[in-house]
Amino acid sequence: MAAEGPRSLFALSAAAVSRSMAALERDVWALPGHLLRGLLPLLTVFHLERAEGAAQRAGLSTQPIWRKLWDDVMKTRPPNSESITCWRKKFLETFFSNVLHGVLDVSSDWRLHHHHFSPLLHSSPHVSQLTLCNMLQGAVELTAEHNQKVLENLAGSLRILKFQHLLSSDQSIRRSLVLLLHRLIHHGSVSQVSMYSWPVPDTVLLVLILSMSAGFWRSGNALMYHSSPCGLCQEEGKAQSQELAQEQAERGCYDERERSSDENQKGCPSAPEEADMEVNGCGADAHLNSVLSRASSPLHNQACEEASSKVPCDPTSIEGGSSCCISDQLSCQRVLRKTRRQLKSGVGKKRRCLRRSRGPHADSEDLYDFVFTVAKEDNSGSLNKNSATEGENAENWTSSSSGSPCNGRAGCKKRGGSAGIFSLRAAHRFRSVSTLELFSIPLTGETCRTLSNLLSSWVSLKTLVLSYNGLGANISCILSALRALSCHSDCHLRVLRVSDIFSHMPCMELVRCILSASPQLHTLSVSFDLKNQLEGNRPEGNPTCSEVEIPECNPDLKKLSFHDVNLAEHQKEVLLLLQDPVLQEITFSFCRLFESSTTEFLSEIINTVKRNSALKSLKLPGNRLGNQRLVALADIFSEDSSSSLCQLDVSSNCIKPDGLLEFTKKLEGYIQQRGGQIQFTHLRLFQNWLDQDAETAQEALRRLKALCSVVNDSWDSSQAFADYISVM
Repeated sequence: MAAEGPRSLFALSAAAVSRSMAALERDVWALPGHLLRGLLPLLTVFHLERAEGAAQRAGLSTQPIWRKLWDDVMKTRPPNSESITCWRKKFLETFFSNVLHGVLDVSSDWRLHHHHFSPLLHSSPHVSQLTLCNMLQGAVELTAEHNQKVLENLAGSLRILKFQHLLSSDQSIRRSLVLLLHRLIHHGSVSQVSMYSWPVPDTVLLVLILSMSAGFWRSGNALMYHSSPCGLCQEEGKAQSQELAQEQAERGCYDERERSSDENQKGCPSAPEEADMEVNGCGADAHLNSVLSRASSPLHNQACEEASSKVPCDPTSIEGGSSCCISDQLSCQRVLRKTRRQLKSGVGKKRRCLRRSRGPHADSEDLYDFVFTVAKEDNSGSLNKNSATEGENAENWTSSSSGSPCNGRAGCKKRGGSAGIFSLRAAHRFRSVSTLELFSIPLTGETCRTLSNLLSSWVSLKTLVLSYNGLGANISCILSALRALSCHSDCHLRVLRVSDIFSHMPCMELVRCILSASPQLHTLSVSFDLKNQLEGNRPEGNPTCSEVEIPECNPDLKKLSFHDVNLAEHQKEVLLLLQDPVLQEITFSFCRLFESSTTEFLSEIINTVKRNSALKSLKLPGNRLGNQRLVALADIFSEDSSSSLCQLDVSSNCIKPDGLLEFTKKLEGYIQQRGGQIQFTHLRLFQNWLDQDAETAQEALRRLKALCSVVNDSWDSSQAFADYISVM
């Protein structure tokens, strides 16, 4: 106190008030703004959170206080801090994660603890993104009985769930994860699941996360929450039963004569109530048909695949999400009818066994807990027992273990030469996420087939990111799944990003295959390490890809991106893409565009862009444009151009200050010729050699910023060159 000097009367009073907030809270919120402003920094997190409404009414912002709290407590600079719009949310979200994982001790700062303040409970409503890692300790803690309210809050607030650096876990931890995923995804608001950096993934754990993200879970009564079934599932089941009973009552089911006739022929119970509860005979048959109608997507895909192996279907004929050709549909229906017939007897027997074992406290969800298996027959008519065993080893976390929509193409080799097994462990699918991201997670043939099966009917999926998964030949499996998914009229997949160490097929050929398999895509991005590309490879057993050209007009594709792909020998394809009348954004990043090209190729690019009024953004980072090519690009905006280009990215292109100045002068001239009528608004210049002549660079940037928004950095080209030499 002596070092700080004597405190003012107001400061002493404010400190006293802050210590007595339990009794004075209502009076404090009614204080005038100038008094409240001085009091707010002296409050604990508990009361500062409660003060938000009063501060807004007084015209005060708590953001500076939350920002200072971040600096004092977190002691780190958050990434992209300039884009943070709400420090209150940012602090509480990070606070929740740090407390959950034991990183932050709330006793370390007086502002962090209060006898009424529960760190997880009071911060959970602000958590929209959460990362679980290592041994999933966070999942165990969140599903503990004392955190039920916390989990309920997260179900309403959480949108992004991430997994990072996971380790193998035992059955009890996996059970906690099942509970967590069921609550946050199936009965919550999580829309994105991302997994990062899992060099040796636990297959069971990986399949568990994937299948539950897709809307599946293990079985109807396997989900026990503190020795009781999921209450939300019970309520949903009761509501469905009531709706079904009401619907049957409204339409009268059937008249007395038809009922009697049906009883004589099939031996079904006559009372509608009894029929609803019966699980064998006609009850099981009707229930099976109901289930197939609700969860028929994967089953239908399998049947379609069996039929498609006999009846070829041209993937290029799929437009606007329409289904396969008529002959395929008829074949699919025949196979599906055959499959249903094979299921009925097995389901009835299984359900009768379950019914006999039911106790007096059997859960109503037992009606929805049934397991059946669809197995394709090989030429000898015997079932593939190896595949069944393989599915059991994976604990049947997924709806399908190895019966993928791919039919024996390269990368989809089945064990034992059989088509595999398909198992469904839910009467219907739950809510699923719309974004799935897998970064640096190796996918084996088995897990890739599982993912493929899930993708084939994952109609809610909007964004799929597969990055460094070592797909190799298994990319064909993914392509088959995308083709099956696009057959669904309600397919929502619009964004696909694929990157890996090497490409199993030439990049342009892969793009052709993806666009033909998923014609509804809005954004496609492909990236492969140049030094590891196997340009000579061709996909085996799938000649349709090599026959299909990149459409000049893919009706929905708006953004296309190539990164680290060698396009030096694909000048024709590059020009075709640049003249596409639908594409709005094209990126050729580090693609060696001008490595072996002539000056005519650059002129063709410029003239093509000048004639394309649809293209809004052209990104050319890392293609060694240099000064001369940059100056030539200014011709895109000449007086005879009909281009609508708004954004140009020429980062990492060995551009020097004198070249940038010449480009600027040429651009100024064209703008003057066109009377200022030009749409060019953004120029990106990261990591160019602008430090070699600071004065010229500053003049060029000053004149450019009068024309458009310029984004650049203070990059040290000499140090970067020295670093490059040091690693050679």
